[in-house]
Amino acid sequence: MRIFLAAVLAATTLTATTGSGLAQTIERIVERNELRLGYRRDAPPISFETTDGHPSGYAPQLCVHVAHGIVKALEAESLDVQFVNVDATDRFDKVANGDIDLLCGAATITLERRAEVDFSIPIYVDGTSVLLPAGAEEDLRALENSKVGVRRGTTTEARMRELLDTTGQEFELVRFADHESAIVAMESGDIGAYFADQSILVGLWMSSPKRDSLKLAREIFTVEKQGLAMARGDTDFRLMVDGILSDLFASGVVRETMEAAIPGIEPGQGLKAMFLMAPIVK
Repeated sequence: MRIFLAAVLAATTLTATTGSGLAQTIERIVERNELRLGYRRDAPPISFETTDGHPSGYAPQLCVHVAHGIVKALEAESLDVQFVNVDATDRFDKVANGDIDLLCGAATITLERRAEVDFSIPIYVDGTSVLLPAGAEEDLRALENSKVGVRRGTTTEARMRELLDTTGQEFELVRFADHESAIVAMESGDIGAYFADQSILVGLWMSSPKRDSLKLAREIFTVEKQGLAMARGDTDFRLMVDGILSDLFASGVVRETMEAAIPGIEPGQGLKAMFLMAPIVK
């Protein structure tokens, strides 16, 4: 690990002295003696904020281990590590403009997003599913002409629009600013279904006081890899983060962190494949 990180730091020194434009991430971290980790407040169990205002969830907890690796790599024991809250509308902007160094939230890796930011190796595999009334059919055709909800500005919204275009089904798509408003609408019957990442729906369903009147569909309509987002084109920082994550996968820390953050999780084929393939041979 030490030899690998020394090589990364050597490459970073070369980039910092020969490059131009915005400071590279490692250089910026060293100059301000601070590592800024972004997290979402509203995407449990992957990333959320506790009632007392602290970051929690699988991704922020995993990023604590990543931060320890960065501190060790930079030999910067006094490095200040700060969590910064973001939302679905500004998270990638904050990565791109340097407000945060690493996004530790529920972020699906897409080509469109990679035009703005880079991603680490996958840390989770999720997919779009749907929350329904307990007595509803799980066949999407049963939702014809119904009001269905999505979180505004997410990959789920894009997928639902694609579904409408390709199938010709008629839904009234209701766009919510946050998941909390959507679950309230589900509980009151204002919408007949809510589409989101399965992991997020599990958290919403488990925390709902009316969960006996709701159910989570068994089907996943998409398979989506999630990663930690960072500045686009900063290969040195990405190499460092991927190296740290690879060690965390190989040592079992990623699995332990996931099981602690999401008790009772039963990995599907996507997660099993991720654990099998994630560690990178150095």
